[in-house]
Amino acid sequence: MIYALIAAGLIFWLRSILGTRDEDEAQRPPLRLELDDNGKVVNLDAPEREADKSALVAELAQNPKGNMAITDRSVENVLTDIAKIDREFDVYKFLQASQDAFVFIVESFADGDRETLRDLLGDEVYNAFDGAIAAREKAGETMMAEIQAIEKSEICEARLDGKKAFITVRFWAEEVSVTKDENGEIVAGHPDATIKMRDVWTFTRDLKSRDPRWFVVETREDGEGDNENIPNTH
Repeated sequence: MIYALIAAGLIFWLRSILGTRDEDEAQRPPLRLELDDNGKVVNLDAPEREADKSALVAELAQNPKGNMAITDRSVENVLTDIAKIDREFDVYKFLQASQDAFVFIVESFADGDRETLRDLLGDEVYNAFDGAIAAREKAGETMMAEIQAIEKSEICEARLDGKKAFITVRFWAEEVSVTKDENGEIVAGHPDATIKMRDVWTFTRDLKSRDPRWFVVETREDGEGDNENIPNTH
């Protein structure tokens, strides 16, 4: 059942990034195509759709929605540029998918599930997580972590390096975490204690790649309240 849940979550991650066609989208009329003066095909709907994606960024920057937010105008401008390069980029779907990834990664790290981590982390971050899992295994310790809720996720940084996008998200979450030694004695955390924690993660993707995944390429502390269980790679 655990593996089924993980598989379902990864599918949801991909669907969140790729987007799904809702009922309204299914009823949209076909794209309008014409020829320009040079005889090339022109998609008349493209500018409108591009504007729609950019409008979503401006909308979220001005008014946080649910537990999602954008911090400032400089971030908004970069996200708008990302939406212009990648017309499938939807800031709401990105943040939802990043929340899903946050839960999977935190809980998979506690479970020592290297296979899931390998699919979601960049090489440097994976190596750090793998090393921490190996140290835990060597000490005979086991760990359990469960994200009870994500209170807030905000895009606090964004940049473009050529066609490669980097988006940094700050997460506020509620977590239950327990670490036991080789004798089953609790050495950290408590099964009935929910703690508030936060972490800052950077996701990256080549916007021209056919691979829809955003990989976590940096995890870093965020001062008081930082999730001390997750390795910092900054």
